[in-house]
Amino acid sequence: MMKKKGFGGIGSLAALATVSLPAWAQEAAEAAAPVVHRGDVAWMMTSTLLVLMMIVPGLALFYGGMVRAKNVLSVLMQVLMVTALVLVLWACYGYSLAFTEARPWLGSFAKVFLAGVTPDSLADTFTAEVKLPEYVYVAFQGTFAAITCALVIGAFAELIKFSAVMVFMVLWFTFSYLPIAHMVWGPGGWLLGAGAIDFAGGTVVHINAGVAGLVGALLVGKRIGYGREALAPHSLPLTMVGASLLWVGWFGFNAGSNLEATSGAALAFLNTLFATAAAVLSWSAAEALVKGKPSLLGAASGAVAGLVVITPACGTVGPIGSIVMGLIGGVAGLWGVSALKRWHGIDDSLDAFGVHGVCGIVGALLTAVFTSPALGGTGNGKADFSVMHQLWVQGWGVLTTIVVSGVVAFLAYKIAGALTGGLRVSEEEEREGLEVAPLCPTRSPWAGKEKRSLRSAGCASLGWTWVTLS
Repeated sequence: MMKKKGFGGIGSLAALATVSLPAWAQEAAEAAAPVVHRGDVAWMMTSTLLVLMMIVPGLALFYGGMVRAKNVLSVLMQVLMVTALVLVLWACYGYSLAFTEARPWLGSFAKVFLAGVTPDSLADTFTAEVKLPEYVYVAFQGTFAAITCALVIGAFAELIKFSAVMVFMVLWFTFSYLPIAHMVWGPGGWLLGAGAIDFAGGTVVHINAGVAGLVGALLVGKRIGYGREALAPHSLPLTMVGASLLWVGWFGFNAGSNLEATSGAALAFLNTLFATAAAVLSWSAAEALVKGKPSLLGAASGAVAGLVVITPACGTVGPIGSIVMGLIGGVAGLWGVSALKRWHGIDDSLDAFGVHGVCGIVGALLTAVFTSPALGGTGNGKADFSVMHQLWVQGWGVLTTIVVSGVVAFLAYKIAGALTGGLRVSEEEEREGLEVAPLCPTRSPWAGKEKRSLRSAGCASLGWTWVTLS
């Protein structure tokens, strides 16, 4: 009886196993299937909107407030038009060249004009089984390309022809931004494979744009009166509003780069908050020591410096590490727009290199230090994380970006100048203001009463309306 009962129990277990095995296999298959979380999709769409807000109106107002009144509309126009241009190029071929796997330095034309990108196609995240709709990923990365190109404008604001800007952006976007984005973030990218850490764009965005801006400022030349007369910002309130929008939007830039609404995004969010605050304080304190008192322009620039310096590290360093990076970044940014600028003598009009280039380099290198678990970092998921090895890799990433961006920018400016009759507006146009000369828009209310020039009369004859406001 006992044996029969025992045999019956074994038989039952065997039968249960026979029935259950297919269920286990089905559950395993379901677990391995791609999963799209609605929360992730909502967060990434929100992040995309935040990054777009960083450009228009954030960056446009930040730059617009820093130029003289006679040039403000031209800067707003350039930022808007470059953003629109790059987003269209991104859809046509940029996404394909940056984010398809082909070569270590550039993708392929497999997804040109978004071929094969459908409502059902998916993009990878940092979790193997978790995916995003590819449409969302295309949009998010497109805003990164747009802001990178728009940042360059700050280096030669008030001087360059509008047509030259547009030609240059097409060339530089194609031959500098896309290769670097692929090498750092794209599948099979050389720097990605080497282990470079750039969570949200320290090299791809800030060093890349800063170096291109510096080359442009060198080739375009200095503004009339640079170093001899005050070329003060016309509206610090606009600059303050722009900086604030940049700070808010940067949470989408950094935390959105986690690609999922998880604790990784929360870490990047927190680091973006703390590093920026620390940089505002350190820039202002250093400015007070050097110049006797802090300034609103300095505090706003300090916020941007902190945002830049934490960008490559926001997902891999700890909160206290982000504060230290912010403190260093604020001082580095002040040095970049003062001592370094005096040393190289280049008129980087709105300090595109002084802030984005310098702080991007500092941030990329400090990422290797504060990612260390010994300093509160995540170790980038490596149990054997080595600061010295990572510094070597980060250094190669920085050097590669400087060389590629610098060489491509130089050639692109030369080609743009040749196609548009020179990069720089005439002396008369520069003195009159770029609101009038290159674009012929409606006069801004900040510019004051001015007599209509021959060029403005020409605008009227072509059908543009000319309004003089007091």
